[in-house]
Amino acid sequence: MQSSIEHNAPAHNEPAHNELVARLAAGDLRALSRAISLVEDSADGAAGLLARCEALNRRALRIGITGPPGAGKSTLVDRLVRALRARGDQVGVIAVDPTSPYTGGALLGDRIRLNGFESDPGVYIRSMASRGALGGVARTAGAVARLMEAAARDIVIIETVGVGQDEVAVAALADVTILVLVPGMGDDIQSLKAGVMEVADIFAVNKSDLPGAERVVAEIQAMQHLAPAGDWTPPVVRTVATTGDGIPRLLEEIARFQTQPKVSRALPHAPETTIGHCGIDHLGVAVKSIAAARRFYELLGLEISHQETVPHEQVHTAMLPIGPGDSDTTRIELLEATTEDSTIARFIARRGEGLHHIALRVTDLDARFAALQQAGIKLASDQIRIGAGGHRYFFVHPSATGGVLLELVEATG
Repeated sequence: MQSSIEHNAPAHNEPAHNELVARLAAGDLRALSRAISLVEDSADGAAGLLARCEALNRRALRIGITGPPGAGKSTLVDRLVRALRARGDQVGVIAVDPTSPYTGGALLGDRIRLNGFESDPGVYIRSMASRGALGGVARTAGAVARLMEAAARDIVIIETVGVGQDEVAVAALADVTILVLVPGMGDDIQSLKAGVMEVADIFAVNKSDLPGAERVVAEIQAMQHLAPAGDWTPPVVRTVATTGDGIPRLLEEIARFQTQPKVSRALPHAPETTIGHCGIDHLGVAVKSIAAARRFYELLGLEISHQETVPHEQVHTAMLPIGPGDSDTTRIELLEATTEDSTIARFIARRGEGLHHIALRVTDLDARFAALQQAGIKLASDQIRIGAGGHRYFFVHPSATGGVLLELVEATG
């Protein structure tokens, strides 16, 4: 994964980075730590470093561990690592922590998350600060996983910071995603149903020695029975991470999932019909001020082609074409709130300025809307609406798309 690291490595860094990659590929953990630091800091040459690691063409099994805070994810990861080491696997762990408000680093850190592996070169653990990134994982987690693969890790475990229903980004990074739940969640399972539970490949009911474990298992299985049949029904594994109970079964289910072809889960999924003509229509960027933001784009030679206020969305919009100018031109859409309680204003208040949504241009928008509704896909729009420039559109909820708000726009050509 390239992430957002710039392709600006000066030539004088290349010999040093070549040596660093050679040491990393030979299993030098100091070199791996150095490489990860360069990537996390977006240092000069980091993109070239990643490209060299990618060229090694090494791949590990990536296991995503996600679930609500207090579910015992770290203890479960500890037990998994011990079991994997017992069978001889080289293991890397990416533990995503909350960000310290003082240092900007990981709030918990390696020494608290996992202990007892300091003298084992077969285990490499890296705590990463989420730094405000959405989806429960750090911005550069995918790139760090690639570096660990280059360093000959057989297994890379990615543990999220602790998620809610919309935080499903780990599923895009992992080969198998394990959702950890615990007794006593009550209605929390119901609230998770429309989000992260849809991307789970395996359910682990941890602390299953506590009262209520059977109820959690039953609720998960009931949810699966109500969903359309799929090639893979995520198994429910009862674990007690503090004692290691259930860990062998969990590893068996991971291995069984690996033997499956690309599967459709027995949960709501996309319709089988195709989306027709498809391309990126625009990238919606939330800004505090269009007038201030446009200055940067003008330095790139981009000029606003159309400005409009969309009253029902409470937003001013400005379109900047980044193509030749025909009807299929991809654009950047700057979005400025017109009221303090608008969607864009709330987005900026929570997350700051930045990418708000991606818009795809599709044919037969009405059929797409109906098909997604019928398939049980969570939509963020209750109907097709008219937006800036007169285009018809609707939004798909991030929980259904892998963590990004997606707008489908009707193609006019």
